Amino acid sequence: MIPFNFTYYRPDSLEEAVRIHSELTSKGLSAVYYSGGSEIITMCRAGSIRPDAVIDIKEIPELKSLAMDESCLRIGSACTLYKIKQSKAYPLLALACGRIADHTNQCRITLGGNICGTIIYKETVPPLLLSDAEVTLLGPEGKRTVPFSDVFDGRIHLLPSELLVSAQIPKWALSAQHFHIKLTAQEKIDYPLVSIAALIKDNFLRIAFSGVCSFPFRSQQIELVLNNKSLSISERAERAASLIPEEYSDRAGSAEYRRFVFKNAIEELLEEWENG
Repeated sequence: MIPFNFTYYRPDSLEEAVRIHSELTSKGLSAVYYSGGSEIITMCRAGSIRPDAVIDIKEIPELKSLAMDESCLRIGSACTLYKIKQSKAYPLLALACGRIADHTNQCRITLGGNICGTIIYKETVPPLLLSDAEVTLLGPEGKRTVPFSDVFDGRIHLLPSELLVSAQIPKWALSAQHFHIKLTAQEKIDYPLVSIAALIKDNFLRIAFSGVCSFPFRSQQIELVLNNKSLSISERAERAASLIPEEYSDRAGSAEYRRFVFKNAIEELLEEWENG
């Protein structure tokens, strides 16, 4: 039960949803877009947020679509992790989705909620950063499609009242060789100490991370080190660990422990890539 009153809206279209949000904020009222709702409900119950209005967008058809077109796979922001996992259309993203939470929550958490929410791990982000994905956004000024990396740098940057419509993944990434490693302190469905996603393009290893810092990231410096085969695998792992952009500790593990886990995971990944 949510311990306060709010106004509930269920628009039939994207344009109506944005118009409602924009009108509410212009009146000084707080409004949130609701798709999966797992995070919003938890935060409302805990008193972390207290929106004046909730705009339910999860049944808008464009946001639920998962389909191929001539150039890319288009995934609506209200697609659940379970739907993405089961489709296997983008295998690396499917692996990441299948390792977030448990089955019940995978059926509720959406792609948009994972990207735009406040939980720091955002484990769907690394596969999008690696694949040169684009995202389509809609706000009061209209629709725009931009590279995902242009609007995400640890968190997504949206304009006022703007919402995430979909992510577009280029076809090349759907069949690329890939790796995914997730290591947790205890249970496999726990938040990651280190989560690593990797794609191979033109025999070059692209790599991105979650858990090791307080934000997901892709590092070109780390990629250059890991692709330098004049160094041993252990040397590359050690140098990559020295390039982690932040010292991050929480109840699951210290920064030092995360770095240790990171190096071991990198060595495992490089061994598999280079030695099959």
